[in-house]
Amino acid sequence: MLRKTRLIQASFYWLLLAGCATSNTTTQYTTPVNTATVTIDNTATTNTPVVKALDSHPKSGDSIQGRQDYFQADGSLSPYLQHWANELAQLQSIPLANIETLLKSASYNAQVARLMAPSKGRIKRSWSTYKNRFIEPIRIKAGLEFWDKHASTIDRIAAQYGVPPEIIVAIIGVETIYGNYTGDFRVIDALLTLGFSYPDNSRPERGQLFRDQLADLIVLDHQGKLHASSATGSFAGAMGLPQFMPGSLMRFAVDADGDGRIDLHHSIPDVIASVANFLIEHGWQPGLPVFAPTTVNDTTAKKLVDGGLKPLLSWSQIEQAQAATRVDSGKATWTQAPLGIIDLAEESQGTAEYRVATPNFFAITSYNRSYFYATTVADFAEILATRHHN
Repeated sequence: MLRKTRLIQASFYWLLLAGCATSNTTTQYTTPVNTATVTIDNTATTNTPVVKALDSHPKSGDSIQGRQDYFQADGSLSPYLQHWANELAQLQSIPLANIETLLKSASYNAQVARLMAPSKGRIKRSWSTYKNRFIEPIRIKAGLEFWDKHASTIDRIAAQYGVPPEIIVAIIGVETIYGNYTGDFRVIDALLTLGFSYPDNSRPERGQLFRDQLADLIVLDHQGKLHASSATGSFAGAMGLPQFMPGSLMRFAVDADGDGRIDLHHSIPDVIASVANFLIEHGWQPGLPVFAPTTVNDTTAKKLVDGGLKPLLSWSQIEQAQAATRVDSGKATWTQAPLGIIDLAEESQGTAEYRVATPNFFAITSYNRSYFYATTVADFAEILATRHHN
């Protein structure tokens, strides 16, 4: 059994680099929803993302495992951190003093570094083990209760965006069990630690990703859309019921209740619309299933798996390779869409399950770069939909 903090940490390690999911469902789910609200003021717009894009991140800065010398003896920023702050101030027209004050309020978090450190030795992947952590009675019950309680809001927003309600409900359930595990790490501490002291020197690109998220957090603070010094979230900096990183808050979060701000902890309309908008912005196509209704020939399908996160095959290619056979009836718009064959491995047994995935599957992998995650969401959603309608 993992501790609560171990559940939270997987949250955005996979969303930014690979994911947003919690880790274990055997812990008792009695913890109250985190009360530190991430609230984005957005008085200028309603039912639209806060910021569509922010492409200007500092290019300076680096990450060194275990580094903690963020500040000099006199309390000023160390030269490398000062250079990064200077560049951010220039790029985003933020007063340098504001950036320095925020950075000086942050500190190295050893627990964050430990939780993000690569595991020793490779663990064999198991699809059945992974899915059983999330598709289990407690989470299913919580999902049905959440859907029933907020049915009118969920169904209305789902119809507006063209994303099935069960997909939205499933993602929130996998991410935080409907708000039970949103994280209690100071986001600014987590992002400073992972941005400048990422615990794996062989992956410098990951430090850059977290530095970019730290820059987004500071921009949001400057715009008055959150308080960077008090915002809390997962060990990787993901916030709220849907576990959005600062960059996702800027680009995809939605003020769906029209109150002039975005609250991903307490406003269910904002949470639902933000998840739906994220999927749409990452290629969700209304009307398509997540998986094509086919029977798959595992032997031939295996040869078409490329392990990528984009659908690159046509249905005719899959048919010609005798990798799958259509079993649906009537119109099949999915046959006109780009497709991909994905594998769900049981490495200890040397076996795998294969499925034909549509663009909507790959839209879910944008939330978490994992075949296991996206398939879990889809399968969990199907169970929720069946039980909800019955």
